[in-house]
Amino acid sequence: VDKHSTGGLGDKVSLILAPLLAACGFHVPMISGRGLGLTGGTLDKLESIPGLRTDLSEREMNQALDTAGCFIAGARKQIAPADRKLYALRDVTGTVESIPLITASILSKKLAENLDSLVMDVKTGRGAFMKNERDATELAESIVRVGNQAGLPTTAMLSDMDQPLGETVGIAIEVEVATDVLLGKRGVTAELTIELGCELILATRSMSDRHQARQRLQAAIDDGTAMERFERMLAVQGARLHETLQLAPATVIQSETAGMIESFDCEAIGEAIIGLGGGRRKQGDSIDHRVGVRVHGRIGERVEKGDPLLTLHCDPPDMEGFRERLKRVVT
Repeated sequence: VDKHSTGGLGDKVSLILAPLLAACGFHVPMISGRGLGLTGGTLDKLESIPGLRTDLSEREMNQALDTAGCFIAGARKQIAPADRKLYALRDVTGTVESIPLITASILSKKLAENLDSLVMDVKTGRGAFMKNERDATELAESIVRVGNQAGLPTTAMLSDMDQPLGETVGIAIEVEVATDVLLGKRGVTAELTIELGCELILATRSMSDRHQARQRLQAAIDDGTAMERFERMLAVQGARLHETLQLAPATVIQSETAGMIESFDCEAIGEAIIGLGGGRRKQGDSIDHRVGVRVHGRIGERVEKGDPLLTLHCDPPDMEGFRERLKRVVT
């Protein structure tokens, strides 16, 4: 089984869901990508863990499935080779947003995995590729239709991206939150991960009751087996999670007024991360894994004057200019 997300600000679900499903007895051969633009890539996040490799051979992929039940790796030249060429062509022909071409790009890799079930997490909102629900629904319906016609049982969920998922945006800082969820931390990230897991469990007919599926997934977190699978996966891919990952120095941005949080300018947050070196403008750009932003509230929550709104992690020379810019991203 596998899950694929269309990408959103702060989306670290794959890091949690792969070992969580493995802990429930599934094999999860996850082929992921690198970040480009506002959405960070799962491979980049994993590579903030020292020593971790994502360029696995087919033999190493099979070994990871035998040992850990899951892996998260990059596509190889032998897997959906035309997709790379088509993606480059879409970039220069202005067809990156073409729903038929997005559908083909995603499913070419997922069909190569020989899955029994796929769930799509289609993001919609200010921090997503698809800004409105109509376009997100059209994309979800396209992927579900084509996936099922190609013999891959496919379902989809729409999820909210009008605010960052969870409380962090960046590379290493998102891995920290993913690890916290595997250790039992509750919240929005954990809820979405479990709902996507339920979709896969029900689609494979290994359980027929959503409440029972949800309990099974939560139990794998609570008893430590999901975290143990994550550590096994890291070991097979050359790494160990010894200590807290290194982050750049922190500065807190406080609210200058009291009130309710009405909205986040997700694009501005993403652009700040890229401007600080924590993301890519074009393929091949290097990334500073230490850069990130922690969001201290969610839409609808009340804040008082002086309360922390954001914590910015970046090197001191960049801090002042970006701190002033980020003051304006929360309304």
